[in-house]
Amino acid sequence: MNESNPLRDVFDAIADPTRRRLIRLLAEAEELPLHELTAQFQMGRTAVSKHLTILKEARLVLDRKVGRETRFRLNAAPLSEVQDWVAFYSKFWSTNMMHLKHLLEEEEE
Repeated sequence: MNESNPLRDVFDAIADPTRRRLIRLLAEAEELPLHELTAQFQMGRTAVSKHLTILKEARLVLDRKVGRETRFRLNAAPLSEVQDWVAFYSKFWSTNMMHLKHLLEEEEE
């Protein structure tokens, strides 16, 4: 986390496979309580909570209290930063694939 920016970087947040799985679970459901999320992992409630905190710091997860229960939902808007990054670099992949195609076609001739 950057000292001057209190929010966590979205790339840092999605770097961990557990957090990516949490994002997927929340994307598939409108909202899930902590105990339902914890049931999906072979780790304790505290560990899942720590992952959720990182996702909250990156603004990827929102939470709300319902009685004694905390419910979580996905806020996918910050993922647009990842999409933009991938889209920018996809032109390099396309160019390289085109070069490969041309090389293969030249070899066949």
